[in-house]
Amino acid sequence: MQSQINFTLSFWVNATRIKNNQVSVYGRITVNGKRANISLQRKVILSEWDSRKGRAKGNKQESRLLNRYLDQVKNRVYTAYDELIKEKAFICSQSIKARFLGEDNEEYSLLTLIDYHNTQMSESLTYGTLKNYFTTQKYIKLFLTNKRKIQDIYLSQLTYRFVVDFEKFLRSYVPSDHQKQMENNTVMKHIQRLRKMVTLAYKMEWIDKDPFIKFKPTYIKNEREFLREDELQKIIEREFDIERLILVKDLFIFSCYTGLSYIDVMQLNEDNIGLGIDGGKWIITNRQKTHNKVKIPLLPIAEILIKKYKGHIKTKKTKTLFPNISNQKLNSYLKEIADLSGIKKNLTFHIARHTFATTITLSNGVPIETVSKLLGHTKIATTQIYAKVIERKVSDDMASLRSKLEKTTYRSKNIEIGR
Repeated sequence: MQSQINFTLSFWVNATRIKNNQVSVYGRITVNGKRANISLQRKVILSEWDSRKGRAKGNKQESRLLNRYLDQVKNRVYTAYDELIKEKAFICSQSIKARFLGEDNEEYSLLTLIDYHNTQMSESLTYGTLKNYFTTQKYIKLFLTNKRKIQDIYLSQLTYRFVVDFEKFLRSYVPSDHQKQMENNTVMKHIQRLRKMVTLAYKMEWIDKDPFIKFKPTYIKNEREFLREDELQKIIEREFDIERLILVKDLFIFSCYTGLSYIDVMQLNEDNIGLGIDGGKWIITNRQKTHNKVKIPLLPIAEILIKKYKGHIKTKKTKTLFPNISNQKLNSYLKEIADLSGIKKNLTFHIARHTFATTITLSNGVPIETVSKLLGHTKIATTQIYAKVIERKVSDDMASLRSKLEKTTYRSKNIEIGR
């Protein structure tokens, strides 16, 4: 549903365009700070207009007729607003104006669609996901102004060529803040978000055809980075004297043994610790990203880390299990930890989640169906991206078997193995 709507109607005159001592009267519809003006095709003598009340002064016939007309306009505008509310339509200053003027069949533009989507999804999408849509919106505006030399475009004008040109723009765009150009999968993510919004417009019959129907996204499959057992052990055994590095190390290790993401770890509180089916302590929470419930039995090292921060001065204030730290600082400090621990990989907090899926669970024989539930995945296919670990375990096991076989002797007419 659309979030809270602040709707007002006011009447005003344009005193800058006075002619023969008369000025034009306008209606102004405002919804959540955004305005739409309506020319009422009426004039009034400037000295006979009360700008504070938005009405004509006095009891002369001209003033009474104008004020009566303003009342009629007000009733029609509020009727238009009420109709849109009952229809559960998107409410904005332009949509109320269009209904008032009888122009509901007016074409929708791309930026109107984006505003509609972001407003409608503000309650169902997490802030992090919605922020990504705002970034895509920024690049669409840059593309329109820098390449198309326009401010907006009607949805009916969207074509396959538009999509391809937007993709080309993203691939060649060089940010002014010295960041590197977008990689292929980042470009595809922006295209994917645009596609989702255009599909929404198609379903609502705002457009007659889908410009993406012939477009095929090209994702490059990147291997998920994770820590091997020996690398994880290096971090566990590395001692630090600096408080911030101690905290970040503990948070990272906790995630390695629970599989929780940064935001889910930061939001944990005592209410998220309960008794599981086995009578032991479990983490019971909802993933912020998907809202899926996850239930994770606490492994000993994770339980030790929770006890370590119980009663900590910062957790008392936030009422969370761990002191809060920004994701940006956390990842920055992880780079220091990696260097000091002799880890060559680009260590980020999300690697801990991958490490849980691979080194901690799958490599130790935990079935992929169980790992999928622990990670909060809705589809087993999402978890199968970690299946390469199973192949590595097969390789390790076979190497161990090969070593054992080499110590035995097997002879036949054509084969001789061992000594």
